[in-house]
Amino acid sequence: MKHLLSIFLLFLSTSVFSNENPTVLMETSQGPIIVELYPTLAPKTVANFLQYVQTDAYKQTTFHRIINNFMIQGGGFEVSGKKAATVAAIENESQNGLSNKRGTIAMARTNSPHSATRQFFINHKDNNFLNAQGDRWGYSVFGKVIKGMEVVDKIAIVKTDAGDKPIQAVIINSISVSNK
Repeated sequence: MKHLLSIFLLFLSTSVFSNENPTVLMETSQGPIIVELYPTLAPKTVANFLQYVQTDAYKQTTFHRIINNFMIQGGGFEVSGKKAATVAAIENESQNGLSNKRGTIAMARTNSPHSATRQFFINHKDNNFLNAQGDRWGYSVFGKVIKGMEVVDKIAIVKTDAGDKPIQAVIINSISVSNK
């Protein structure tokens, strides 16, 4: 009986019942990046992102906009250059207390605050001007790189054209839920 109790307690500590935040493994052509997600602070944003992850919608997409010392943006275009399909836009959660600091992941959007769908960016430096301020909407942070920031740094310095598009594609091979 004691053995069964130990197994059950081990299961609880490693199962979906744990208080740990989910993580995703982003396999890129430049190397792996592991991102911890914050569903408690950004529940709609994390659910939206995971919906794309769980349907393999990020497979063979690219980081299509790269600006060194600012951010790397991806997930919205296939390797062919075709815009990837989206689901409905989500409510902006930028007033969740999280800040666009180096290594955080946030949702990209248009000038409309509630227009984020599938594109995300990883902050290459602290970008406090992207945070919500007063009644001005910001860009919703929903996680942070916990391993692979050197890969983000490597991506941030690839050669780009005048429109910030990489000369040679930086591919997101896949994003999957990870066990760290």
